[in-house]
Amino acid sequence: MIVTTTILNDFRVQLGGHLVDGLPKLVFINWIADDAPWYQAKSLDKLTKHYQITPANIQFIEQDSLSESDAIQTLLLSTIKQLQDYAAGQQQSFDLSLDMTVGTPFQQQVWQALQSIPYGETISYADLAKTIGKPTAYRAVANANGRNPFSIVVPCHRVIASDGSLGGYTGGLDKKQFLLEIES
Repeated sequence: MIVTTTILNDFRVQLGGHLVDGLPKLVFINWIADDAPWYQAKSLDKLTKHYQITPANIQFIEQDSLSESDAIQTLLLSTIKQLQDYAAGQQQSFDLSLDMTVGTPFQQQVWQALQSIPYGETISYADLAKTIGKPTAYRAVANANGRNPFSIVVPCHRVIASDGSLGGYTGGLDKKQFLLEIES
């Protein structure tokens, strides 16, 4: 697994790629605290177990040192470019190869449904639950939303509380507000 960090509007974003069935796949994109070292990202422990690798098999490469001669690094470079274009208001959707197998079937269903929320629009957790055919499962939907390993590109920030408030966001409400402002 290869991990790198990039900056979006003063916020640090960490992303990782791995070969899955011989193909380079994005395995996570998450916000990381300014003072946190790359190896303390909350998702890394879960990913090492899921992919049955040791922490020694995770390689951190600075963004400026990524090379297009490696398939995973090429995917990371493409992801960074798409994130930068999105943050600049030049891109509304992402074309990335994601490996969602780290989630349960229910979580994967929610993450797929998140991708159908149009750019610039928001829906409630209750509406998202209805979208997947489980109208009473809004709490479970909110929980799955919070476990989304692909912040920004699988747009969990587009889900708000039924009362119109922002609700929660794993990266922090300042980041959710930042993303919603990009799309407004």
